[in-house]
Amino acid sequence: MAGERVIVPTLDAASSVACLRSLGRHSIPTIAISELEDPPGFVSKYCDERFAVPDPNEDLDAYGDALLSLARRDDVRTILPVREADIYCLASRRSAFEEHVHAQWPTLDSLRTVQDRVRLFEEAAAAGVNAPRTAVLSEFDNWDEDVIIKPRYTVHAPEYDDAFEIAQTHYNSTQYISDSADIDFDAIVADMGHVPLVQEYVPDTDEYAFFALYDHGDAVASFQFRQHRGYKYAGGPSAFREAVDIPALQEAGQGLLDHLEWHGVAMVEFLRDPETGEFELMEINPRFWTSLPFSIQAGVDFPYYYWLLSMGYTPTHSFDSGYDVGRAGHLLRGELLHLHSILFEEYPLVERPSFPRTAATIAASIVRHPTFDYLSIDDPAPFVRDMVNAIIPTRRRTR
Repeated sequence: MAGERVIVPTLDAASSVACLRSLGRHSIPTIAISELEDPPGFVSKYCDERFAVPDPNEDLDAYGDALLSLARRDDVRTILPVREADIYCLASRRSAFEEHVHAQWPTLDSLRTVQDRVRLFEEAAAAGVNAPRTAVLSEFDNWDEDVIIKPRYTVHAPEYDDAFEIAQTHYNSTQYISDSADIDFDAIVADMGHVPLVQEYVPDTDEYAFFALYDHGDAVASFQFRQHRGYKYAGGPSAFREAVDIPALQEAGQGLLDHLEWHGVAMVEFLRDPETGEFELMEINPRFWTSLPFSIQAGVDFPYYYWLLSMGYTPTHSFDSGYDVGRAGHLLRGELLHLHSILFEEYPLVERPSFPRTAATIAASIVRHPTFDYLSIDDPAPFVRDMVNAIIPTRRRTR
């Protein structure tokens, strides 16, 4: 394992570009891989090599084979996971990857704890971390309250449930269910591909997140933000967020990851109960997150720290996690999607905001906080490619 190159899965997401820029600005060579023909990362000036790989949404095993083949190169040091498929492939074949690269990611058993949300909420309870009332659909019995329905598993893996014959990704959006809704249980199970979870609805669209890099159970870097706008007016991936430093958020997020003896990167998502002020666990993303550019811009360079650990750097204390509290930043495409959701989408439990007022708020926040996930003066091509792909969606290679 003498090499220094880093493999970066390159998606139609700003996190991939952020990884390439972070490493490239430290003169660390990168290998971008993608099933897409025109991902924004491929045109970054910090992308040193480009490789086509199978689509993990169509054949997760073939994608894992391609990752492992590249990892066998003598000049490759490690791999950065940026989506659920990446981290599953890396964890499920950990021993094979460890023969060639530094495995800065969890074991499969640790990963299952967060990719199977039943296990996650059980561990949260054991760690003393608050969470909304949650049960699998077949066991939930209180339909007089507002609830959400969400997948139990983020990857359908045979190691997680005997019902899954092969490993595959399966994406589903959260469903908002009012207490008067007619519920078609069979249709929901068919759509999810398994029996999902039902969870008490927390009436707050501002999401909070605790981000961390762990080295065998020890936190070496962390960051927090409050999300003010998501892709949807009901929430979702981050469009506009602000760096915060809230001790209770730190206590909840780090307390849970400490309890799990985590290894690698993770994003712990919370909502805040408007009545109690308590942070309520939503999920853990066991990989680099879509809003990663903002974490770096605020002062915590997670991909670089990840690479340092892979090179054998052993911090005697945490990396410098001081960051610019109060700084805010945007994903411009996400802001447009937020406005689109106000015009064309309906969420039964969430009041639709005023379109003119929201548009004015977005414009004002862009003027006050001109920090953007893609837009970069020294590397403008990914922003242009992302805008083009938003109009003409990037294509997947056919095989």
